[in-house]
Amino acid sequence: MQISDQQLISNYLDGDDKSFAVLLNRHRDKIFTSIYLFVKDTDMAEDIFQDVFIKIIDTLRKGKYNHEGKFLQWALRISYNMCVDNFRRSKRRTKVSATETFDIFDVLESRDDNMEATIIKSQVHKKVRKLVDQLPPEQREVVILRHYADMSFKEISQLTRVSINTALGRMRYALINMRKMAGERELLMQ
Repeated sequence: MQISDQQLISNYLDGDDKSFAVLLNRHRDKIFTSIYLFVKDTDMAEDIFQDVFIKIIDTLRKGKYNHEGKFLQWALRISYNMCVDNFRRSKRRTKVSATETFDIFDVLESRDDNMEATIIKSQVHKKVRKLVDQLPPEQREVVILRHYADMSFKEISQLTRVSINTALGRMRYALINMRKMAGERELLMQ
């Protein structure tokens, strides 16, 4: 049976550092991926990731963590806020692109497929990633939070400080735009 996040936090606060390592390992991929998709730079994402966990440790040690929400959503909110702060400081956004050391689709779980299915899936992921990259920032943000950070629209609306209807609308327009871009590409390929 897997120990709950709350129990791991309790154990950590009682002096068991290994419990925090388990908690970190459990959520590392989703948190790092969400940061990377916002800042689009591996080195910057690693720096922000470290800052996020320093802030989490400080908050836990100071007893300021409330147990109302789930740990992952709370950690994602911290990472999102740090990304926004970073964006405000740098005043620039760059495109998401795979690097030699990190590719978002390497983090996603996949079943053991045969080689042909693996190649096709990889090609589809690259095409989808290119479509997401071309979305306006607000739409890209909702797609990333919904599909890669696995957040509900309620959580997205709270995190981005917009209404649920606005978050839903951004997702709807993102899907429309992605379909339109995919259709235009298909016409160009013929």
